[in-house]
Amino acid sequence: MLTISPIGRTRSQWGEGPVWWHEALYFVDIEGHRVHRLDPADGSERFWDVGQRVGTVVPRESGGLLIAGEHGIFFLDEETGHLTAIADPERDMPDNRFNDGKCSPDGRFFAGTISLSKNAGNAQLYRLDQDLSLHHAFGPVTDSNGIVWSIDGKTVFYIDTPRKEVLAFDYDDGRLSNVRAVVSTACLAASPDGMTIDSDGHLWIAFCHGGCVVCFDPRSGAELRRVELPCLETTACSFGGPELADLYVTTGVHKTKVEEHAGRLFVVRGLGVKGLPASAFAG
Repeated sequence: MLTISPIGRTRSQWGEGPVWWHEALYFVDIEGHRVHRLDPADGSERFWDVGQRVGTVVPRESGGLLIAGEHGIFFLDEETGHLTAIADPERDMPDNRFNDGKCSPDGRFFAGTISLSKNAGNAQLYRLDQDLSLHHAFGPVTDSNGIVWSIDGKTVFYIDTPRKEVLAFDYDDGRLSNVRAVVSTACLAASPDGMTIDSDGHLWIAFCHGGCVVCFDPRSGAELRRVELPCLETTACSFGGPELADLYVTTGVHKTKVEEHAGRLFVVRGLGVKGLPASAFAG
């Protein structure tokens, strides 16, 4: 039976970027300047105030976390909360900040920026390699969002929100090539935001301003399934829990509409599908 329930005590101003790692869910509160960790098994929660709007968090293979936010990319020490700066490619662009990002199966970190002033084409997608060198990966874009890899790691799926479509690239040794559109979301009056992939190769996309997560087949572009949530600002999703069979969904607080569970983290159980393990940064 399908169930949709808020989980944990945290209410984010704008939750984003969930990733399941070592039996816990990490996610960010962009406007609250916090990185969160929830252990669903015992209900314990931790958070780190990082002093800036933070767009995404990913694990490191060697321990600790990697974050990207309005002042660039940093290592985050979970024990001390200390930040170590790595790169800030758009420090001269105060209306931009890092938004969503994830790690490739070969251990690279991909994260893109967003133009807060909605200046079309004023943002980029970047790649951080294991030697901590930063490279331009794709662009120009306007609102860099969800990014995932196919089961075999040879295809990247990517969302630049205003396009209202999912782009696909061939992936080889950190390089993106052969860009093409594989899913159109133009029929939905909402914005495609964070994204994850299941073990059948289907894409699950959270729709900001739409109150739903929608499953698409990237081979045909067809909508397969829709999960409605009680928050208009449904922002991102990630599989986790036992056998990666639960779908965790972050939400944000609407500017004017009052909603009981706005900003809460939700868990969707009983979908009958499973996710893929997250990849960590190898640097």
